Amino acid sequence: MTTSLRMRARYIRWEALALGARLAHRASRSNLAAFRWTARHAGGVGDRLSAPAAVSAARKAMRTVPAYRELAGGPVPHARTPQEWMARLPVTTKRSYIDRWPIAARCAGGRIPRQGCELDESAGSSGAPYTWIRSQPELADVHRSLALLARHLLPDDGRRFVVLNAFSMGAWATGTNVAVALRAIGTVKSCGPDVDKVLGTIALLGDEPAYIVCGYPPFLRTLLDAADLSGLPLYGFVGGEGMTEAARARLERTFVKVWSAYGASDLDIGVAAETPVSVWLRQQAAASPDLAMALFGPDRIPMVFQYDPCDYYVETLAGELVVTVTRPMLSPRIRYNVGDAGGTLAFDRAMATCGALGLNPAEPDARPFRLPFLFVHGRSDHTLSYMGANLYPEDVAAGIGDHPRSDLLGGFCMELAEVDDDVRPVIHVETRPDAGVDPAELVACIRARLAASSADYRAALAESPAADDLQVRLWPPGAGPFAANAGRIKQRQVITGAAR
Repeated sequence: MTTSLRMRARYIRWEALALGARLAHRASRSNLAAFRWTARHAGGVGDRLSAPAAVSAARKAMRTVPAYRELAGGPVPHARTPQEWMARLPVTTKRSYIDRWPIAARCAGGRIPRQGCELDESAGSSGAPYTWIRSQPELADVHRSLALLARHLLPDDGRRFVVLNAFSMGAWATGTNVAVALRAIGTVKSCGPDVDKVLGTIALLGDEPAYIVCGYPPFLRTLLDAADLSGLPLYGFVGGEGMTEAARARLERTFVKVWSAYGASDLDIGVAAETPVSVWLRQQAAASPDLAMALFGPDRIPMVFQYDPCDYYVETLAGELVVTVTRPMLSPRIRYNVGDAGGTLAFDRAMATCGALGLNPAEPDARPFRLPFLFVHGRSDHTLSYMGANLYPEDVAAGIGDHPRSDLLGGFCMELAEVDDDVRPVIHVETRPDAGVDPAELVACIRARLAASSADYRAALAESPAADDLQVRLWPPGAGPFAANAGRIKQRQVITGAAR
């Protein structure tokens, strides 16, 4: 058999496996029982279907999407496995793909449909928004998946649920889609990150329903600081940024449970989510340095989620997540790098590692989802995300430069650090001990520059004062986090706990 015929036979086989992935997805979204059964029993099968489904999605994009066809540059060389075939495609990013072609050219058919699609935004460092387009069928699929996941995580005791959607509203994907998706499980009020509106709704409806508060992790902390909500049946769904286990423990003194999810406007909504076994795995890693090193390496403890391999094919390149969305999309994402550091773990491998250390995952969940784990350390593209806004080093540097004594200030770096059992953005600045710089004045300069430069920061600030909760810490040259910069040609401006 010639090489060409062998490749054609492989394509036929991979397409058959991709069809299996699509059928598995459709069956699992038919009802809650099917959703649970598939996640508990078919995770290993999904792992084997993931790469062929990615090949199918990529080949379809080459045929139907003008921008991707031009980027891919012709037929892919012969490959023995779907993983090898995918590895020969270019990695796409905002710079290499999104910025180079107009939105219509990145859609199937090379045009924006006349109806049945939705636009949402995310802002870049200059404040100019990026616009993302999704079709109604793909949004309906996302909404269905989110609703089924929420039903799985919440108790089935017949209680009425009221969803208080405190994510940023407007043209941002998370807030609008959470509102639509969770209508399937209860009554929804989209308050935005407004404490008074959330508390007002609770006062109006009383303690008969159970409340699901959806928002950025710091907002839930702000809500509990504003009022005593103990005794109410409260559940939290958070996203948009990381959350420490100390922060979760503090929230769960009042909330029954708090769950997080992972997604990105420029990638897909709801890529992965926490489950009982993923939270258990992260908590065990936080308590055991040996387990943390075996699973995640030497960096700080990441967020840990599970994802459906029939929907997403995830690679790790140079420590960054590269994702192919295998579900049908109006504007496909093929080997897209959103700029998040992290990786994946097969379920069986993670459980074997735990078992070797005498840990039993049946403690939190006797019937866990046997889906692969996705772990996320945070942004690797030199930004921090806080309360729905991206903080860019360029804007922070400009704010430092606006300070009247900026000539006495040296380098800077920023991190999301634990402050009072929660995570806050902290900006570290080098300065001479005798410089007499007031941290409060420096914070004011940085805040003013962020507000002037970033559209999503302004929007977050308008919706919640907590978005302005920045801290500055001053250090002598070469001290504290700046010790790691010694001898470096390029100074590190975004750091993690392990880099300090």
